[in-house]
Amino acid sequence: MKKERAFYGVLTAALFVIELIITLFVRDSFIRPYGGDILFAAFMCAFIRIFFPKKLTLLPLYVFLFSTAVEILQYFDFVKLLGLHKILFFVILLGRSFSVFDIVCYAIGCLLFFFAELLAKRFLFKTSKE
Repeated sequence: MKKERAFYGVLTAALFVIELIITLFVRDSFIRPYGGDILFAAFMCAFIRIFFPKKLTLLPLYVFLFSTAVEILQYFDFVKLLGLHKILFFVILLGRSFSVFDIVCYAIGCLLFFFAELLAKRFLFKTSKE
């Protein structure tokens, strides 16, 4: 179990650093908006896996549903409805712009995490029964 937690910890840190680099230095119309959302979904899965390495077998699905719910709330400008639109932290955290493409990106990120996790379980976390 320690091996899995360490793997997800390193993965979370790596994804965070990549996200940070994209946020600070990339100013394009593809990597920043789409790649960032794909990586964010994978980041959320990896972060939660640190605490629940064996449970939540449908974690990528849960992260996708949560991300989609937040995106739908953005359609209704939820931050403004809550009266938090003048506080930058909440604007960044909850977002203010709805995009169907964001939902697609979250799905891709969750699927990538799902398949990467399958590979990790097969090759990194396998236990010998000899």
